[in-house]
Order: sequence, then structure tokens, then C-alpha cells
Amino acid sequence: MLSAAVSFALTAAGVAVAGLRAYRRRFLSATRWFAVALLPAGLYLTGLFPVARTIADEVGTWATKLVFDPRVWTGILLLGISVALLLTTRFVSRRGAVEAPEARPAAARTPERSAVEAAQPKAAPKKAAAKKQDDGLGDFSDIEEILRKRGI
Repeated sequence: MLSAAVSFALTAAGVAVAGLRAYRRRFLSATRWFAVALLPAGLYLTGLFPVARTIADEVGTWATKLVFDPRVWTGILLLGISVALLLTTRFVSRRGAVEAPEARPAAARTPERSAVEAAQPKAAPKKAAAKKQDDGLGDFSDIEEILRKRGI
């Protein structure tokens, strides 16, 4: 009875941590936490969590329960889901890894303009003999120059 309480308390704590990770938009980490959280419940339901008897007696009892007890199959299902989630997150994290700069081809190393820079119109070339007139704006001349550069 105590082992059931411990295993399901560990599962509940792991699911709570997974929920917090998902709330913070760290879904890959949340999925890993959820997969690890399923392990104690799966081990308990399969009967592998409390090992109090000898191994030979335990294997015989577990084999007979495997055929007839749906709890054992539920535990195996939970363990399978946990392993599948762990392998999936491992695959996704490796696939999403950033390549090293040396691994990219030479054409990809050239700096690209960002979308913001590409959307902005190019500023007209400055004339060397531009007149500076005092419009009485004072401090606003800097703002006016910025707006003029942006084409506003």
C-alpha cells in the first residue's frame, strides 16, 4: 500500500512539473518530464516496483499476472508510452539542433539581410552641400532626421 502511494505521488509530482514547464512554453522539456513521470506508475502497475521477494518467485508471480491481470497490461502500456515519448523528444531535439558554422556550405555563410532591413526603403544619398536651416525646432531636428531616413 505504501509503495502505491509513493509511486503515484512521484507520478503526480512529475506531471505537475511537466505542467509548469508547458506553462512556460518549454514543450520539449515538459514532454520529457511527463515521460519520466509515467515511469513510477507504470512500474508499480506492472508489479516491478516493490521487489520484496526472491527474483525467481517474483518472475513466476509476475508471469502469471501478465496473462490475466489488466493492471499489468496498463503498466506495460504506460511504460511503452513513456519510452516512446522519450525517444521522440530525443529525435526532435537532435533534429532541431543548430548546425555548426563550419558544417554549412560557403554560400550559406554570407550575411543575409533581415526581413526588416529588406522591407525598409533605401535612404537617398546625402548631399555634401545640404543646407542646414534653423527652423526653431532645436531638439526635434534629430527626430526629424530619423523620420526622413525612414521615409516617413
